Amino acid sequence: MIPIDEVRLNFNPQTLALLNVILGFVMFGVSLDLKLADFRAAFATPRALVIGLLGHHLVFPAFTFGLVWLLNPIPSIALGMILVSSCPAGHISNFLTYHAKGNTALSVSISTISTLTAIVMTPINVAFWASLYPPTAAILKEVAVNPWEMLLAVLFLLGLPLAAGLTISHRFPVLAKRALKPMKIFSLVVFVLFVVGALAANWRYFLEYVGFVVGVVLVHNALALATGYGLAYATGLPERDRRAVSIEVGIQNSGLGLILIFNFFNGLGGMAIVTAWWGIWHIVAGLTLATWWAHRPPPAAVNA
Repeated sequence: MIPIDEVRLNFNPQTLALLNVILGFVMFGVSLDLKLADFRAAFATPRALVIGLLGHHLVFPAFTFGLVWLLNPIPSIALGMILVSSCPAGHISNFLTYHAKGNTALSVSISTISTLTAIVMTPINVAFWASLYPPTAAILKEVAVNPWEMLLAVLFLLGLPLAAGLTISHRFPVLAKRALKPMKIFSLVVFVLFVVGALAANWRYFLEYVGFVVGVVLVHNALALATGYGLAYATGLPERDRRAVSIEVGIQNSGLGLILIFNFFNGLGGMAIVTAWWGIWHIVAGLTLATWWAHRPPPAAVNA
């Protein structure tokens, strides 16, 4: 077995270009369901929104940096952890919040704004935290990652599809409503099939090395969920808001993370396997937690 840092997963330029297009379709499908009123609703509860965004883009990446120092994983795994913590909220966070009887409107607001701000915050967080940890700083130098190039890539992957979807939703609401469900289903099914295909093409590597990251991802994801809930609790948010913030911080857009790894880090094995396993595990952990909460309605729901 070769060292995990020497593993390069099988991804050719044509496959990568296809993945970029698919993620763009996914984000476009998500944005068709957004309206300008959603942004006005977001600012109707500014304290909860700000706390959620701070937890997502500042507190969790900082805690991840501390966890990296504590666990001292091999460099590519450490960099994968930092990258995952720098990604915006994942696509299923709104469903999980709804299932958990949390504040779904707040969840939508946080995930929407976190995706928009990720255009800037994801490259900044990766460059900042990875440069402070010597083993990951060495990888950054080796692959010569340019934060500005990453910013442009994230702008292309997230910003343009979101802008296009919002424009259609605002100017052609009837068309957007008709296209919303089939577009969401099509884009997500294609994305899932693509990820499954990518895993199948690299299945030998995944089986050989996933054991290196199972424990790390479990602890890291638990830290994310706890960070969101703890921050919301410490700042006095009601239970429904705590659940929303917890899930928003704990569910990351691992699809974006994988694309950045193949675009900027040559498919570095440790990073890719951490991110791929996170994409699987956060669904399991998030759904388990949401189901547990679903059987324990928050006080507001009990009194309603």
